[in-house]
Amino acid sequence: MEDAPTRSRTPGRTRRRLGLPVPALVGLALLAAPRVVLHDLGVLTPGSAVTTVLALGPPACWVAVVLLTRAVRPVATLLVVGALSGVVLAAIHQVLWHVVWPDGGPTLGGNLRDLPGWVGELLARGAAVVSGVATGLLVGAVAAAAAWLVLRVAGRRLS
Repeated sequence: MEDAPTRSRTPGRTRRRLGLPVPALVGLALLAAPRVVLHDLGVLTPGSAVTTVLALGPPACWVAVVLLTRAVRPVATLLVVGALSGVVLAAIHQVLWHVVWPDGGPTLGGNLRDLPGWVGELLARGAAVVSGVATGLLVGAVAAAAAWLVLRVAGRRLS
C-alpha cells in the first residue's frame, strides 16, 4: 500500500517541474505523428502547404501551450516534448520500415559490405532511431528558443 502515494506524487512532481502533466507532454509530442506517418507512406509532397503546416504546426502548438499555461520551465518542457516527439518519430519509422524500404533498406558499402545482411539492417535501423530522437530534440530546442524569445520580448507578462 505504500507504493500508491509514491506513484501518485510522481505525476504531480513532473507537473511542478515542467508545468504540464505527463499526458499533456505525450499528447503534444503526438501532434507530430501524422506528418511522420504520411511522409513514410509517401503521401506528402515536399514543399506543399500541407507538408509545411504538418511540419510547423506541432512545434507552434507546443510553444503556444507552454506560453498560455505559463509553464514553470518552458525551455525544459519543450525539450522534453521534443525528445518524446523524437521517440515517436523513431518508433513510427521502425514500424513503417518495410513500407519505406520494401527491398530491405539501405545497404552498407566499402569493407562493411561483407557483413551479414541483418547487421546492416540493424545498423541502419539504429541510425534511424538515433536520427529520429536527435531530430525531435532539435525541434524541441528550436521551439524552446522561440518560447524563450517571446517571453523575453513580452517580459514574462503574457495574458
